[in-house]
Order: sequence, then structure tokens, then C-alpha cells
Amino acid sequence: MKSFVVGAVALVLSYASANANALHLNPAQLGATSNMQTFGPTSIPIGYYEFCKRYPDRCQSRTEAVSLDLTRARWNQMVEINNRVNVSVQPLTDKELFGVEERWDYPDTAGDCEDYALMKRKILNEAGFPLGSLLMTVGRDAKGGGHAVLTVVTDRGDFVLDNVEQKILLWREAEIYFLKRQAQTDPNTWISLVRG
Repeated sequence: MKSFVVGAVALVLSYASANANALHLNPAQLGATSNMQTFGPTSIPIGYYEFCKRYPDRCQSRTEAVSLDLTRARWNQMVEINNRVNVSVQPLTDKELFGVEERWDYPDTAGDCEDYALMKRKILNEAGFPLGSLLMTVGRDAKGGGHAVLTVVTDRGDFVLDNVEQKILLWREAEIYFLKRQAQTDPNTWISLVRG
């Protein structure tokens, strides 16, 4: 019994620590909300712009703003697809793969953070998840480096599918300073997640 209590206390403390760090990285966001606040249009990441020039069919359609009903079956699909992509893609930088600093693309066997997120978005959409709930999101990791993830907007909150963190986390649990993400109604419009 004593080891159970000690383990439970350690789990609560580690969760509280991660949660505090994540909220500290996003002072413009209200920590009590399950969905991130947005603060109006902002610039499109150059990597996404160039991706759309190569794959116009993946960027041209307008979408309906959807908050996905998060059922147990949908959650299981998210977990399975997140794990499958994280395991099947080897992490390599764009410099190592393409000889350039920034290139968004679907990974074959290797890629960096945005490539993982693009692949997860594509597979989830093909599995029936509406594009309006699958948002490419960029920010900075806890060390200050650029980072991209997939955010799934649901009726239970915004969940982050990351290639670094293996568990799917609610946005406020992810140790990411969120900068911007796609608008739900138009994948070519990006919305700021930072006030001002």
C-alpha cells in the first residue's frame, strides 16, 4: 500500500510539474480552458506555403469548422495512428534529408516534426476525421527550438499529436510555446495563438 501511495504522489507531482511548465510557456492562453484561444490572422509558415505549391490538392479546399466528437473509437484511432507514424518515421532534419533548412513534405521513411504532423493529418483525414478538426500548429519547444505538431480540435479540448512526446496530450499539458495554427475554415489561413 505504501508503494502505491508513493507512486501516486510521484505521478501527481510529475503531472503538476509538466502542466505548470506548459502553461508558463503560453501566458496569453487561459489555462482553465480545454481549447486554445486564437487571436486573429497571422503569416503562413514558408514551409507550408511551399508544401501547398507542390501539393495544391491538399491545400485548396475550404473546410467546415468542426469540433470533433471525441468517442472512444476516435481516441483509439488517434492513438494508433500517432504511434504508427512515430514508430515508422526516422527523425532527420530537412538539412540532412534535402540539404535545405526548411521543407515540409510527407515522409517516406524519415522526416522532421512537420513531416510527422503532415502524415498524421493525412492518415486521420483518410480515416474520416474532418480536415477542419486537424490543424497544423507551430511553436517553440521547451528549449526554444522551432517545432510543429498536429492539433486535433475536439469537444473535449485541443489534443496535440507530437513526434517527440509519445502520449497524446491536451494542449496545456504539452511543453510547447504555441505560436500559430491553421484556421479551421481554411487551411491556407493561419491564426495566431499569441496575443498581440
